[in-house]
Parts: sequence; structure tokens; C-alpha cells
Amino acid sequence: MTTITIKINEKSTAGKVFLNFIKTFIVGKKDVEIIELEKNRYNAETENVIADIRKGKGINKAKNSADLFKQLGI
Repeated sequence: MTTITIKINEKSTAGKVFLNFIKTFIVGKKDVEIIELEKNRYNAETENVIADIRKGKGINKAKNSADLFKQLGI
């Protein structure tokens, strides 16, 4: 088995045509499989920051604004 990774700009005309061709060509066939990978909505740096926040990394918790300013050194 061979795995090929192809990046397709699905907003372009050529990308739309290519995707439709491939999907039409392999319908009902078990020899070829399309695996759609999750698309990143943001650039890599933003995706990393979102992942850190979801893990609770870099979050400041404060009782009130005065406490927050104290933690931030303001």
C-alpha cells in the first residue's frame, strides 16, 4: 500500500474540480480511501496558544481586578 499526501486549495477552481474528480472516481471502490485531515483554522502559533489554554497553561486566576493587577505586576 502506498500513502500519498496532497494539499489542495479547495477554494480554487482547480482544487474544487480535482476533489470532485477524485471523489467521483473512487465511489464504491475499496481499493482507494480518502482520509480527510482536520484543517487548522489558524496559523501554527495561534493553534499552539489555543492548545496551551485548553491545557490550562498560562492562565491567571484572580479574585478581583486588584488581585489580577498585583499578579501581573501592574
